Amino acid sequence: MSSAEPTDGRRSAAAVRRRLREKEILDATRALFDARGVRDAQIEDIARAVGINRAIIYRHFSGKEELFALTLVGYLDELDGRLAAADDPEVEPSTRLRRLTEAFVDYGVEFPAFVDCAQTLMRRPGPELLEEVSEGAVYRLGRGIATCLARVAAVVEAGIADGSFRDQDVHLLANVLYATGLGGMQLARVGMLVKEAAPGVPTVSPLSPEQVKEHMVATALAMATSGA
Repeated sequence: MSSAEPTDGRRSAAAVRRRLREKEILDATRALFDARGVRDAQIEDIARAVGINRAIIYRHFSGKEELFALTLVGYLDELDGRLAAADDPEVEPSTRLRRLTEAFVDYGVEFPAFVDCAQTLMRRPGPELLEEVSEGAVYRLGRGIATCLARVAAVVEAGIADGSFRDQDVHLLANVLYATGLGGMQLARVGMLVKEAAPGVPTVSPLSPEQVKEHMVATALAMATSGA
């Protein structure tokens, strides 16, 4: 037996332990996000939930932004499963786009921390975020977002092919729908519609998630079909 084999074995075991610890930290972060919201989840709370010192978290993640990014990846993986279940390539593109939009909104309403986490990261300029999050984490986050957006882009491409949607940049549309959708889900969470009762006199009325969802569906279809 060569002297390299025991060393390789120890390295492999250390890598497995590292992955398991990272998963524990991400699972604890996700649980705290869902229970308390993103704003109230502190690094100390996450460390306490895992049973470790907060310094250990920084051995695995470059900072809070990276922890947020990789927790968002978990949400995105779940969202992709919801989108896949909602889609049906056998039906017309407009129906497919409606179902995808509804599934997106329903997921955001069910998991408001997903919306908070995604918006927190989107508020950071791209170059700034890249400086604070490791290349590997950025890749995983990009892959998670791109996988979800690819489902929307594929539906829009199908609609362009059959003439029901206008010819356009399908990837840009998918990105715009994602960004505006997050804003719409936040509005559904607030549950209030602000408007003028008279010039200069504001009033507030209740707004349900279903109202927001229907509006977002109509908006998605209008953006896909305008000029078709």
